[in-house]
Amino acid sequence: MGVAHRSMVFALAALLALAAISGAAYVAVTEPFSATLHNGGSIYLGKVGPGQTFYVIISSDTTNSNGTMINRGWNQFAVNGLPGGWIGVNSSLNTQYLAVRVTPSPSAPNGLYNFSMRAVNIGNTSGLGNLTFSAAVNVTPNVFELDVYPQVISIAPGQPAVVHVTINNTGVSDSPFLINSSGLPAWNSTLEEIALHGKSSNFNYTVYENTSGTWNLNVRVVSTESPLVYKETNVTLEVGESVLSDYGAIGDGAVAFPIIYEPVYAIMYLINGIIKSV
Repeated sequence: MGVAHRSMVFALAALLALAAISGAAYVAVTEPFSATLHNGGSIYLGKVGPGQTFYVIISSDTTNSNGTMINRGWNQFAVNGLPGGWIGVNSSLNTQYLAVRVTPSPSAPNGLYNFSMRAVNIGNTSGLGNLTFSAAVNVTPNVFELDVYPQVISIAPGQPAVVHVTINNTGVSDSPFLINSSGLPAWNSTLEEIALHGKSSNFNYTVYENTSGTWNLNVRVVSTESPLVYKETNVTLEVGESVLSDYGAIGDGAVAFPIIYEPVYAIMYLINGIIKSV
């Protein structure tokens, strides 16, 4: 067989393979991100903390071997081969979107874990059979980034101090986070918020202190499902009986004066910031 002939055969084989794939059944993953998988494929889902629940969701629509669209061709979505101590819950039947719930063991060591997922055409009524692919997830407590500001807050006694908390959720779980703090004599408040996976979310955490002094406030963010998934940072809270602390409180979220005076106090807040930075 000549070189030209062999090249033509290889090219034809490649085209036939491509045509077979394009006309075959597929799974359209919608969460934790969009992806298209064929039978025998694989997918890396991302990071999850030990004990944190996450979902893998697919559309029930697909195509058959002729490329014809089959609405709700997949009747169920299932998970198999999870490591010991993990929990997997298969999807309900015959819904537009099929969701599998997976919860790693709370004591799962850090590392990459593999398991199998299967889209099922029950009874092969549409001639689709089953479609199986492998999935991998990285278990690590490092699934979010924390930013807290300002680092120094000046207020008068009894005025609210607003701590701005930004949680950048880099994992695949949408499990809630608890925002709390320590370091103030009589304040122990907890805020529960959901920071969706793949997004950066901002929250306001308010604290109060009636006693003058400089306080070291420890702000802590922890997953409700895993005490191993947490981050913390310190904020300095300056509480004092002074006009400048009143102006500083305005900029940190406390409204202490009538609205007609706000322009003046805004200027004084800027002066207060300049003084603190010198």
